[in-house]
Amino acid sequence: MRLFSLEGRKALVTGANAGIGQAIAVALAEAGASVTLAGRTPATETLAMIPGATDLRLDFSDPMAAKDVFGSAGYDILVNNAGIIRRADSLDFSEDDWDAVMDVNLKSVFFTCQAFAHELAAKEKGGAIVNIASLLSFQGGIRVPSYTASKHGVAGLTKLLANEWASRGINVNAVAPGYIETNNTAALRADPDRSKAILDRIPAGRWGAPEDIAGSVVYLCSPAAAYVHGAILNVDGGWLAR
Repeated sequence: MRLFSLEGRKALVTGANAGIGQAIAVALAEAGASVTLAGRTPATETLAMIPGATDLRLDFSDPMAAKDVFGSAGYDILVNNAGIIRRADSLDFSEDDWDAVMDVNLKSVFFTCQAFAHELAAKEKGGAIVNIASLLSFQGGIRVPSYTASKHGVAGLTKLLANEWASRGINVNAVAPGYIETNNTAALRADPDRSKAILDRIPAGRWGAPEDIAGSVVYLCSPAAAYVHGAILNVDGGWLAR
């Protein structure tokens, strides 16, 4: 058995048009999986990077967007990467911004996992789910109340689903990225004071790249992680160890 091979596997990656999701999709394909890119906008650039990949329009602002996706499609890997963030002081944070983030980042994650696992259970087949959590699954942050709440929820949900589905051969784990150079962190990187404060705390001394997350996801989907259930793997340049 090749411990890190995904040959013969079929993966659906949400939010794979750029950034972390794109890097994950490319890495899964390089490990041998066939990959579907699911998101609200076309993943044109990612498609060009992965020969044979397919693109699927799903808008996860509707938490039930993936309920009919899995059917007999043969997926045995699911990576829940799609997410949004809204920034404002908590005194001013709106209900619309709260609901929008929670729907995409948490509610859709649960119901996408449920739809995926229903199909695996019906076929008595194992598989792997990797949810993308965050440093804010463990810390509070500032000015992102719904994002923090949603990512705490992703961590808890990952553990709960692992408890329920490990005996079915479904591995449910999460990766918690640190400060990565993506669109979600553009505002932080553009603020010289915030960027310096962040870099000063990271033992690795740099912002992470999307590719830094991808290998951990491949591992959690591979035979090498067969006995890993309910883990939340921090990939943060040492931030939480500081």
